[in-house]
Parts: sequence; C-alpha cells; structure tokens
Amino acid sequence: RDARGAPAAAPAAMEAREALRDVRGALRAVLARVREGEPGEGREPFELPRFWDTLGQTFQVTSQEATKLSLAFSRPPLPSAEDCQKLSEDVQNAILAVATVYYWLPKGQGTTLRRMVRDATTEVVEGMIQLTDTILNAPVESLSQEQLISTGGVWEACEQVSNLPRDNQAAVASALAACLGVVKDAVEEMEHALVEGQDPYGDIMEDEELGFRGNRDTYWSEDDRQLLSSCMGLMKASKACLKKVLGAVKAYGKADSPEHIAQLDDLADIASEISPSVDELALSMYPPVNPLAVRLNVNTREAFLMNFLHFCRTSHVCPPSEEGWVQFLNDAVDHNMNKIKNFTQGQL
Repeated sequence: RDARGAPAAAPAAMEAREALRDVRGALRAVLARVREGEPGEGREPFELPRFWDTLGQTFQVTSQEATKLSLAFSRPPLPSAEDCQKLSEDVQNAILAVATVYYWLPKGQGTTLRRMVRDATTEVVEGMIQLTDTILNAPVESLSQEQLISTGGVWEACEQVSNLPRDNQAAVASALAACLGVVKDAVEEMEHALVEGQDPYGDIMEDEELGFRGNRDTYWSEDDRQLLSSCMGLMKASKACLKKVLGAVKAYGKADSPEHIAQLDDLADIASEISPSVDELALSMYPPVNPLAVRLNVNTREAFLMNFLHFCRTSHVCPPSEEGWVQFLNDAVDHNMNKIKNFTQGQL
C-alpha cells in the first residue's frame, strides 16, 4: 500500500511490463527470421490471388491488435495480468501470421516481388516493436504523443499492403520507375550546375570578406565543359534507356512463366546498378575535374548500359517492333563514349 493507504499499482504495472518485454523479444526474433529467412516451397500449388487475400487479412488483424494494445495502455486502469497476457499473445499471433504468409511466397514468383513484400512485412514487424518500446518507455497509464505516432506508424505500414505490386511484372515496373526517378534528379541537377557561367559552388563557398573567390579549382574550364557535355550525353542516354525499358516492361512484360519472371528480375537487378553509377559519374564531374576519375566512371557506366540494353534486346519485353530504339540508344552510348575517350586520352 502507498502512503495514503491505497493499494499499490506497482505489481500490476510490473506484470504488464513483463508481458510486453516478452512479446517485444518474440517480435525481434520474428523480425530476424523475416530479414534472413528463405521461403519454403510449399507442397500445395501456390495461388497468387489466395496469397494476396490472406496477406491483406493478416495485415488488417495486425492493425487492429496495435489499436487494442495502444488503447489498453492509454488510460487507467492498467489491464490485469490475465488481460495483458491475452493482449500480448494476440499481438504475437498477428505478427507470426504476417510472417508465415510472407513465407508462402516462393522465389519462383520473382525475387523483385519477394523483396517488396519482405520490405512491407519488415516494416509492419518493426512498427509493432516500436509501439511496444514506446509503451514500455512511457509513464504508466498515460497516452503520450510518441505512442500516438507509433500506433499510426503501424496503421500506415499495414495499409501498404494495398499498394504492393500484385506480380513480378508490376514489381519490376515499380523498381524501374524508382531508378528512373533517381537518374532524372541527377540529370536535372547537373544540367542546372552546367548553366553557362554558373559557379557550381556559388551557394556554399562565397567569401564574404573579399567579395570574390580566387580558387579556380571551383570553376569549370572550357576544356572541362567540352568533356562534361559528352558525360551529360551519357547521363541522358541512361535516363532514356530506363524510360524506354520501363515502357517496354509495362507493355510487353509477363509474369506467366519461370523464364519470363527471371528475365524481369535480371532487368531490375541491372537497373539497380545504373542509378548509383549515374550519381558516381555526376560527383566526378564537379570541379576540379580529374579526367582519370571521369574516364573510370564513364567506363563503368558504359558497361552497365550496354549490359542493360543487351538484356532488354534478348528478353521477352523487346519484340522486333522495339529493336529500333535499342539500337539507337546503343549508338548514342557509343558516340558519347568515343568522344570522352578521345578527349581524355591525352590527359590520362
């Protein structure tokens, strides 16, 4: 009893927190398995529509369990030891169901699709761990702003299931669109910096006392600009390449056979190497320009692009009607590469 003779709430609070710590530990174990585990190839024939229905249901149940857990710890009295045990079990069962259904999805449905479903599943489990953490760290019997945010975070993560691509064709189109977005940004940024007479560091390196800067290492020379215009040609070819392949995947991509699914995954894998390599090339283009660094970056870039175009040409997403733009982009990459090689040859 406390100083006023009222029954102490400490044992109930301790029991409630103990149950939450246990469930948090169990959720962390599930999270590790989802991140690292491999899918089980089930004995029953896999049905994609059934998978999506069941996954949607498990995400919905998890969202409801997050709400129940949050409400139970948002006002007095605290749940009894028995109620707390039931809440914890329900949360754990909901998360185990989410992980189990994720494991139904075989690799044969596409690694790009699996990666996206795994990321969505991971986010739900992480959200629930975050919520239990927040409740454990909050003052007893009070609804904190952090708890509201964490509960909303689980809801958002669970709602994502409705936006997930439904097969590997849609998953690869989504992955290509993300790569294209990164490349578009890099091209626009470099175009902006290359505007005639513009100093790329003008906004961050102004010398206030002198009113001007004498460091020529922060400017592009005329020779630099000639080299960079060909590099820009290569960056624009990358953008056009991703845009065209994305269009082809949307128009002709199929997820109806292991071969087609694997071809789509290959395209997504190569595209995922293109966007960071464009960023690397853009960084090497800032003054002071080192021709060797530019040349090395350009070589990597060319290899990725040629590989990408080759894969596209030999896959089902490129019928004969599409071969014209593949050849055109091939020639554009060659043209810019030859100019860069000629320009840097004497400086290496």
